Amino acid sequence: MATKAFPFKALAFLFSRFLLRRLRNPRSLYRKVSISHSSRFKFQKYPSFAHRSELSNQTLIFDVEGALLKSSSLFPYFMLVAFEAGGLFRALVLFLLYPFICLVSEEMGLKIMVMVCFFGIKKESFNTGKAVLPKFFLEDVGLEGFEMLMRCGRKVGVSDLPQVMVEGFLRDYLEVQFVVGRELKVICGYYMGLMEDKKTDGLGLKEIFGDEKPSSDVVGIGSFNKSLDHQLFSHCKEIYLVSEADKRNWHHLPKDKYPKPLIFHDGRLAIRPTPLATLAIFMWIPLGFPIAIFRVLVALLLPYNIGIPILVFTGLRLRVTKPNSYLPVSTTSKGKPKGLLYVSNHRTLLDPLYLSTSLKKSLTAVTYSLSRVSEILAPIKTVRLTRDRERDGSMMEKLLSQGDLVICPEGTTCREPYLLRFSPLFAEMSEEIIPVAVDSHVSMFHGTTAGGLKCLDPLFFLMNPRPSYNVQFLEKVSGSSTCRDGGESRFDVANHVQSEIGKALGFECTRLTRKDKYLILAGNDGIVTVGNKP
Repeated sequence: MATKAFPFKALAFLFSRFLLRRLRNPRSLYRKVSISHSSRFKFQKYPSFAHRSELSNQTLIFDVEGALLKSSSLFPYFMLVAFEAGGLFRALVLFLLYPFICLVSEEMGLKIMVMVCFFGIKKESFNTGKAVLPKFFLEDVGLEGFEMLMRCGRKVGVSDLPQVMVEGFLRDYLEVQFVVGRELKVICGYYMGLMEDKKTDGLGLKEIFGDEKPSSDVVGIGSFNKSLDHQLFSHCKEIYLVSEADKRNWHHLPKDKYPKPLIFHDGRLAIRPTPLATLAIFMWIPLGFPIAIFRVLVALLLPYNIGIPILVFTGLRLRVTKPNSYLPVSTTSKGKPKGLLYVSNHRTLLDPLYLSTSLKKSLTAVTYSLSRVSEILAPIKTVRLTRDRERDGSMMEKLLSQGDLVICPEGTTCREPYLLRFSPLFAEMSEEIIPVAVDSHVSMFHGTTAGGLKCLDPLFFLMNPRPSYNVQFLEKVSGSSTCRDGGESRFDVANHVQSEIGKALGFECTRLTRKDKYLILAGNDGIVTVGNKP
């Protein structure tokens, strides 16, 4: 029997060795060299491009994946589309197909990923290309490739990825004037998961060069590991090729060198979904979901002295810093006691809860927009603002007479190290204002969203293995009395509080607002409606 089983064992062993070799160097995700154009173009190795003197008047045609991005793997970008635009099940299907994608041809692997990610997605609602992918593309840009790109005048990006995946990143963040990607077929407003065939009949030439013929001042940049099979490269006087060894030595593009700062981005995933990272995500979700539910129940049902140690044991981290002069004493207004007003920047919906936990006392939180589910489940009192200045002012005055109040005047969350403009209404509500600088850190899921269900934001934050919060109480700031006595205006007070919180966190203050964020990420003003009321 052992002799008969030997051929099958040997066959299984050879197949496993073959599969392992292909997984280490998947053909569809890591490009192979092609010399099909060597007779038409003058190829030069990449470093020689750095010695070109004047390039500002020249047109550069570059391959996005081969000459700009450090990684040669396309899988993470399609996984982001599958997870963020299609959901968990679609992402799981793509992950399970990954070994098969590694075995088939480059074009077939690309078509499979496009079919899985885009089939049945509504074209009008797809915003992953502008709201989610730019962050991960920018983190994958090589500094050397970026500097090479910025030296040229007119820039043309050529990509094998669908146009809707790369256009927002290249146009909005790298100032690329023309983007040539693959078009997706659409029927009745829905993507069919099919790409248009590659065209080689001068696609985009008229749009790029106008009525004039392409000049001789056109250079191209490609990769040794990728075929330059687009017709645009035939108009290049010279083409410089980047090798995989060159790209491995590239540095990541620092954030301070982004042509446009990345202030807003959306999506649930906080990590780059490489195959191994995706495996970790799917292994963690069955464990992370019940842990998140347990954390919610502990926070809702148990008092602070009992609940906090249990939450710390489950992996939650909270660091609280208070100034030496901090003394939380209620103020008085016209002889009546008045609660304390805490003004905080906004990182997640859990900011007021962590502030309440830091003080070990109940607070009232006023919000500009909150889902009905979050209002019901909140362990502290929440009150929705109407965006009517007089009504909101009267409401906050009443709430302060009843106890301590916390407000996040940014009106929306911001993940990056920036502070949005502070609404100045809070400056007239209390004699003394206590600024609070908060920051949160996650390792797997973001606890905020602009285009998804906001009621799930706290759950996603609590699903992280070890989510952490830093809460820093700052020195008190004079508020309403300063405004009434003809001193600083309420705008000056709001800007001062924003500045102090920014200094404490090392964040940059901006004049951007809630409306700016939601127009960029979701195409709306971000107002949550309940029934017919905003």
